[in-house]
Amino acid sequence: MLALFALPLHLALTGGMTLPQALGFAWLACHLPVAMYLSCTGRFETAHILSAALFSGFLGWMAFITGGMTSFALLWLAIVPVEAALSGSRRVIVAATLCAAAVIAVLLGLESLHIAAESFTFRWPAEQVRTVALLAGLVYAVQVALRVEWTGSTAAQLASVREERYRLVAENVSDAISLHTLRGDTVFITPSIRRLLDMGVHEALDDGLFQRVHVIDRPAFLTALNDVVTQKTTTSLEFRARRGASKPGESGQPQYVWLEMRCRPLGYQPVGIGDAAVVTVIRDISRRKAQAEEVERAREEAESASAAKTRFLANVSHELRTPLNAIIGFSDILRQFTPEMLPDERRAEYVDLIHDSGQHLLQVVNDILDMSKIETGNFELVCEPFVLERCMRECADMMGEQAKKRGVKLTLSVPDNLPEVAGDRRACKQILINLLSNAVKFTNAGGSLTMGAARNGKMVDLYVRDTGVGISQEDLPRIGTPFLQVDNGYDRNHEGTGLGLSVVKGLVALHGGDFFIESELNVGTCVTVRLPAHVAAHVAQAVTPIAAQGAAAGAEDAVVVPLAGEAPKRVRA
Repeated sequence: MLALFALPLHLALTGGMTLPQALGFAWLACHLPVAMYLSCTGRFETAHILSAALFSGFLGWMAFITGGMTSFALLWLAIVPVEAALSGSRRVIVAATLCAAAVIAVLLGLESLHIAAESFTFRWPAEQVRTVALLAGLVYAVQVALRVEWTGSTAAQLASVREERYRLVAENVSDAISLHTLRGDTVFITPSIRRLLDMGVHEALDDGLFQRVHVIDRPAFLTALNDVVTQKTTTSLEFRARRGASKPGESGQPQYVWLEMRCRPLGYQPVGIGDAAVVTVIRDISRRKAQAEEVERAREEAESASAAKTRFLANVSHELRTPLNAIIGFSDILRQFTPEMLPDERRAEYVDLIHDSGQHLLQVVNDILDMSKIETGNFELVCEPFVLERCMRECADMMGEQAKKRGVKLTLSVPDNLPEVAGDRRACKQILINLLSNAVKFTNAGGSLTMGAARNGKMVDLYVRDTGVGISQEDLPRIGTPFLQVDNGYDRNHEGTGLGLSVVKGLVALHGGDFFIESELNVGTCVTVRLPAHVAAHVAQAVTPIAAQGAAAGAEDAVVVPLAGEAPKRVRA
C-alpha cells in the first residue's frame, strides 16, 4: 500500500525514477499479493517465507547493481533471519536464512564467472550512501529486535495469565485431574489430591498414587486403565485409597476413603508428559458410600423386623394353639362326662392340665405385653429396697419343681455380704425366673444349673450357669433380639416365643445395669446380669428423658425415685 501511494508522489516531485528506486517500489508492491495469499489461505508461515524470499531477492539485486560482494546492501541480508524471528517459527527462520545464503551464493557465482552489472552511480558520495545504508539497517534491526522482545513478553504474559487461571481452577476444584500410563504410574496430577488423600503432588507422581490404592482394588485399577486404551472408550471405577501417610507404631487401622475415577483415553500427546495414555477425574464419594450403606443397613433392619414379625406370628400361633387345644379338649371331657363316669383322680389330672395350660397362656401374654411396654417406654417400675437373697430363694423354690421334673439339679449360691438392692422387686424376680426357665428348658436330664450372686464393687452380679446344650458363637450376637429363637420352626425341640431374654435385657437396661452372656456349644451357658447396688440414681437418669416427654405431653405424675428406706413410688420408664 505504501508503494502504491508513494509512486505517483515520487514521480510528481522528481519527474523520473532510478533503477534502485524502481526496485524498491517493486519490492514494496510485491507484498500486496503475499498479504492477499495470507488472507485467503491463513498460512502464516508460508507468507513469512515468501516475504523473506522477496526481501532477500531485493537485497541481492541491489547488491548486484551496486558492486556485487562489496556492496553495502549485503549488510542488510543479516536482517532477513532476524525479521523471520517475528513469526515465532523455527521453520521460517531456517527458510529465511537459506534465502539469504542463496543470494550470497549467487553473487559469489556471478563474481567467479566475471559477470557484473554496469555500476550504478549515486548522486551522493559513496561514503555517505554507505553510511546512510548502515544507519538505516541499524535502525530497522533495532525495530525488529524491539518487536521480537515485545512479542516474547506479550506471549509470556498471556501464558502467565493462562497458567494463573488454570492454577486457580486446579487448586479450588474438589476433583483431582491426573494423567496415567498403562502401568498405573502418574505423570501429572492437580493439587486437589492433597484434599482427597492428604498427599502432595510430588508424592502422587510415578507409583505414589498407585501405592495408596487398597491392595484388593489394585487389579481393577490397572484393568480400568488398560480397557480405556485398548477399547477407546470411557469408563469409571470406584476404589478405596489410603488417606494420609501410614506411620509405624500408630494404633488402629489405616484410614481409607472411597474414590470414584472417571477415565477416558488421551486424544493427543502433549509435550512433556512422557507416555501418558489416560486422563482421569478423581472425586471423593465416601459420603455417598456412607449413605448407601446406611440405606442398606436400614433395609436389612426393616427386613429383619419383618422376619421377626413373621417368626413371632409363627411362634405365638404355636404357643397359643397347643395350650388352647388342651384347655378346650379337657374341658369338653369334663363337660361331657359326669362325676360317676370319670374317676376323681382323672378329673383332678385334667383340671391340673387345664390350669397349667392357662398359666402358660398367661405367661405368653405377659411376655408380649412386657416387651411392648419396654419398647414403647411405658413399663412401670415400682422401686423399693428389698433383700436380694430372699428374692433369689423364692425364684429357686418356684423353679425347683420344674427342674426336678426334668431331672436337672438346681443349686443356689448366695454370699453373706450381699447388699440390699433398691429396685423393682417384681422386675428383678421376673429377670431371675426367665433366666432359670431358659436354663431348665435347654438343659438335658442329668445336667445341673447354678443361680448365684456376687458383689462387684458398687454393682451386684446375678448369674445363672447351666450345663445345657449351649449356643454357637455365630448365634451369640443375636441372642436377646425380640421374637428370635436359635431353634426356629415348627419342628423345634423347645417351646417359647423368643421373648424371655429380650424382656430380661429390657428390664436390666431400665435398672441401669448390664447384660452378659457366655456360651459354648454342647458345654453350657452362663448369663450374668449386673445391677447397681443402689439403683436410684441410675433409674432416675434412665427415666428422666421419658418423664420430661410425659410432662410435655400432659403426664399426671413426675418421676420420683426413692432412696433406701423410703416408701415405694411408681416410676414410669
